[in-house]
Amino acid sequence: MGINLGEGLLITGIVVLCFGGKKIPELGKTLGSSIRNFKDGMKEEVKTNDKDKNKAEPK
Repeated sequence: MGINLGEGLLITGIVVLCFGGKKIPELGKTLGSSIRNFKDGMKEEVKTNDKDKNKAEPK
């Protein structure tokens, strides 16, 4: 049910044709930094929620 080798190569070829070889590393870098920022934001949100829970609980 996943993507096999042939389908992966076809998708890669279409991406290269659409964006050009020089643009792909830039797109990869942008995508990687976006994912990293999203993960960092999610970690920060979890920390904030944990702090809020600790403040709300009576001792």
